[in-house]
Amino acid sequence: MDEDLDTMSRERLIEEVRKLRAAIRRHRDASGHALCWHHPDMWALLPDGAAQLPAVPEWPQFLRGCVRYRESLDAQCPGAVRTRQEFGEG
Repeated sequence: MDEDLDTMSRERLIEEVRKLRAAIRRHRDASGHALCWHHPDMWALLPDGAAQLPAVPEWPQFLRGCVRYRESLDAQCPGAVRTRQEFGEG
């Protein structure tokens, strides 16, 4: 899966690392409804680690955001496989 890394120059690898770190930081520094999931293990891969704890919506706002997120998946990925697996199961 990562065979492309074997053919990259040092400069290209550095560019790729910077791009990945920037994406992780954007996710880490998101708050409220912009933060879909809390991933401290991913954030720990950064040399600067986790910044601060995110701002978390109260339950009613959070649940409305979850519903809107799920509705957006129907629009953006209508052909995606559906599952009845509960959160935290296998």
